[in-house]
Amino acid sequence: GGWHQCQSDFHGADRGGGYFDPGLAPLALPALCKRRTARVIDRFPVFTSTLSKKKMARLIFLGTSSAVPDANHQYAQLLLLGRDHTLMVDCGSNPDIRLRQLGLNIEVPSDLLITHFHPDHSAGLWTFLLSAWLLGRKTPLTIHGLETTIHSIKTVLQLYQWDDWPGLFQVEFNPVRDEEMFTVLRNEEFTVYSSPVRHVIPNIGLRIEIRPSGMVLAYSSDTEPCPQLDKLAENADILIHEATGRGAWHSSPAQAGQVAQRSGASSLYLIHYPTLNTDLRQWLAQAQAEFDGPVSLAEDNLAIDL
Repeated sequence: GGWHQCQSDFHGADRGGGYFDPGLAPLALPALCKRRTARVIDRFPVFTSTLSKKKMARLIFLGTSSAVPDANHQYAQLLLLGRDHTLMVDCGSNPDIRLRQLGLNIEVPSDLLITHFHPDHSAGLWTFLLSAWLLGRKTPLTIHGLETTIHSIKTVLQLYQWDDWPGLFQVEFNPVRDEEMFTVLRNEEFTVYSSPVRHVIPNIGLRIEIRPSGMVLAYSSDTEPCPQLDKLAENADILIHEATGRGAWHSSPAQAGQVAQRSGASSLYLIHYPTLNTDLRQWLAQAQAEFDGPVSLAEDNLAIDL
């Protein structure tokens, strides 16, 4: 696949400017799936407002960094864009600016799933709600998360006295059970399952089925390798796996590759990796040594048609 898709495919949306380091281009080669086609459409900032008739869904990496970001990498955060539903996974940074850069307005996310209550995965929620309210959002938002996560979110919102925000759009909460392959969300476009994974606080990994195309995504969130994650990733077309580094409660790139190999995933994207003082070519090589499929380093604003 080439570095660009014809701008007409983005329905004339403004591409704008954005950072790209040509020296890192080899780290983001398309990880094309073996069984179905997942096309990497750009690795520059991607600007699009709608899906064409041929596109079922689009995965966008809003952020890819571990807990210490840099100027070009925000906290790890995903956006799954469908025709009628859009799921955002985690909210460590306020996604408002990213959404506007992508040509998406503040009404777009219909659902937000917070995997766990660490700041780099949840601290942007308060300013996102504030921005959406001030910009006049009317669309209801459903926030999904473990009961402990939902409780913590509500506690912080009360500290911000959000009940006194006049005209705030409807916000609903969907508690997720701490059990394997729990059905978090099901609509005509996506089915989302969660399982507890192994982290310092309660956390969930995800398995997302794209119903129109039949493609399957798996997302590790922050975790050590564990059997629950292997099951979530079983035969997934795309495994998105954290690569913070070897140590308690996280995974190294090599361990991410091992999970991909064991689970029979078709492709692997590394996320939640250190962006400072790290040779990312070595990070990628460690995963490639353990997994015989294509491996890519996810970059902010990378988009994949599903």
